[in-house]
Amino acid sequence: MQPFPLDAFLASLPWVIAGLAVLLALTFAVAVRQNRHSVIDTVWGLGFVVVAAISWVLSAGHGDAGRRLLLLALVAVWGIRLAVHIGVRARGGHEDPRYVDMLSAAPGSRNVYALRRVYLPQGMVMFFVSLTIQVGMFATGSLGWLAFLGVLLWVLGFVFETVGDWQLTQFKADPAKRGTVLNTGLWRYTRHPNYFGDAAVWAGLFLVTADSWPGVLTILSPALMIWALAGRTGKPLTEKAMSARPGYKEYIESTSGFLPLPPRRRAGGH
Repeated sequence: MQPFPLDAFLASLPWVIAGLAVLLALTFAVAVRQNRHSVIDTVWGLGFVVVAAISWVLSAGHGDAGRRLLLLALVAVWGIRLAVHIGVRARGGHEDPRYVDMLSAAPGSRNVYALRRVYLPQGMVMFFVSLTIQVGMFATGSLGWLAFLGVLLWVLGFVFETVGDWQLTQFKADPAKRGTVLNTGLWRYTRHPNYFGDAAVWAGLFLVTADSWPGVLTILSPALMIWALAGRTGKPLTEKAMSARPGYKEYIESTSGFLPLPPRRRAGGH
């Protein structure tokens, strides 16, 4: 196995940063025009697609061709699907309440504040989390059993995320279920099948990269994503917004918070 092409990898980093900067600058321009900074949520998945595409081009002749193509395909399918889902969901809508609350505290220009508090942090997180993809593109070792397990985990996560999002969309579209809690389908086994699926996708991508040295060193990248989903911006904020909904307390008592598990029987056997 050839040694990891460190010089070529380091030379690719400024191009990745530039690609993310251009994407976020275009997003900011659209957000200002629409007066809705939540459009950045649609671009979240696309940012990783941009990173994967740039790294794929620049790693030609350096990294293993099979791993490069596999990572590009997995990231593109995940990122484009997520962008389309969020874009359709937010089409014609108003500013997300989370951004309204955050930007209402702006000491000066709302847009300048958004640049500092939304765009810059998200760009930095995109870059750090995507290091798994960037390193994997330049890894020289051929695909092995760990990469195969990574693909299986990615498939599991993609199914959970996609099906969970579809079930939630169908639930919200039914006027008769307005104000109630979705507790069927995948949502019967975990309160956040979409977040769990996202976490599994990134754990799978990490295994594809960790199959070849020095991919294992990027473990903090998926760890940050999973921590954000399970303990910071995903699960906690969603449950805070849902806490006052009738039946949600009972749903918490009977349903796993993150990992899919059989429903628990509540006190009294109901």
